[in-house]
Amino acid sequence: MTIPTRPDDSMQCLFSALEPVGSEIKVIPRKRMSWEYKGKPQLYLFMEGEISLVRVTDGLVVASAYDPHIFGLGEAIQPKRYHILRVEKKSRILAVDVENALKIFDEQNLWRDVSTTLAYFNAYLVYRDEMVLQQRTYSVIRSHLQEMIGLPLEARLNTSILDYIRLRTHLSRSSILNVIFVLKTEKHIEIKRGGFLVAINNLPEKI
Repeated sequence: MTIPTRPDDSMQCLFSALEPVGSEIKVIPRKRMSWEYKGKPQLYLFMEGEISLVRVTDGLVVASAYDPHIFGLGEAIQPKRYHILRVEKKSRILAVDVENALKIFDEQNLWRDVSTTLAYFNAYLVYRDEMVLQQRTYSVIRSHLQEMIGLPLEARLNTSILDYIRLRTHLSRSSILNVIFVLKTEKHIEIKRGGFLVAINNLPEKI
């Protein structure tokens, strides 16, 4: 199971088209964002910082973004509210009215890039489901450790392994810590004081 490939070229095309008409908004860290701004549906261009996509029903973190990203494409076309956005730390975010965005997509013939980006989002949700719904506790933890090591070092040193996995799964604190203890003891992973992931040396298929 591998993480879907991010369509950087298509996302950059959308960013280039939408950024000139975006309005920067101020959001307090840890605040949840609405898909509407001043009563109008929005797309959000996440420029820098950290933001998470959270499932409405149980607060499970579906994904976190640290690089430029675009949110709200699916909601613009099918306005369901299964997820919300939560800003994790000081971030730079631009809001774009959906009505204006759709006109730009038409005028600049960007629907192929929109479709490519939406296909990536859909594939990522399937990937996340596979990670979370695996039956074996170790397999779930192993997958999340592999995901964590791909994050920027700053992000890894700001979120402990325990917090990262608990926010994204329904695994108990004790089951996570037990596995992490074994992996650390057997030197499969390197952890900084406080439970922060520094390095992965080798993750066995099972323990």
